[in-house]
Amino acid sequence: MFRHQGKSRTVKHNLQIATILSFVAGMVNVCGFLAFSQLTTNVTGHFALFINDVANLDFWRGTIYFLYIFSFLLGSFFSSILIETFKENEKLNVFVLPTLIECVILVSIPFLSYTLEIKYIDLIVCLMLFAMGLQNSFVTKISNAVVRTTHLTGLFTDLGIDISHLFFPKSYPERELLKTNIQLRIYIILFFFAGGIIGGFLYSKVDLKLNTLMVGTLILIISLFYDDLRYRLILANRKHKQRKKRKKAKNSHEPGLKGRTIGLLENPPQE
Repeated sequence: MFRHQGKSRTVKHNLQIATILSFVAGMVNVCGFLAFSQLTTNVTGHFALFINDVANLDFWRGTIYFLYIFSFLLGSFFSSILIETFKENEKLNVFVLPTLIECVILVSIPFLSYTLEIKYIDLIVCLMLFAMGLQNSFVTKISNAVVRTTHLTGLFTDLGIDISHLFFPKSYPERELLKTNIQLRIYIILFFFAGGIIGGFLYSKVDLKLNTLMVGTLILIISLFYDDLRYRLILANRKHKQRKKRKKAKNSHEPGLKGRTIGLLENPPQE
């Protein structure tokens, strides 16, 4: 699901990566809100607050919201730069790089929250937004803009449009594609909610606090290992089948070659 790109990418690959990343995004969103009372997976609300503070001449507070917005933008930019820089390297799965950086950031946040003074919480919020910008950028690129996982506004809009198209079969005859898109968006929304509910439970009831983010990191790492292991198994199986095929072809030709050799020895060609 992290490797396949372009024509080799299927609906199943998009479903797999969408459910995992939207689940993690849901956890990050609820942790950011419970810990810092800030949205940490999208910038729509921050932009409104930024405009409000500027209009009220509260420029310092407005600068903080601008940094939130810029952090998400920077994460998206950095993710895309990494992918474009290393995409020519066929031996490297470029989409692993932003995922690993996201993991490092999510793991570091609990430690930073314990070591930094309370006045530096804005820095932690910026890091969380940077990580979500990374995620949203690489999942958009790998799925060719089909999947977005860090916010739901666009998803609900697209879902509403797709459902409305079901009532106009003449105008939208590709029913299977339409149903697939609806299924994908429902999966993302449900897993975002599930991530938020489980994240909230772990944060509050289990009292993991920001250590909940480590659970999200673990899910990402397991997904990467699973994806890599499955890819290697498929390659090994393919090579094994090719060797079997070549061996079978070689064995099927050997009797004919042997017969022709014996015939030449018994009846050598006349000069």
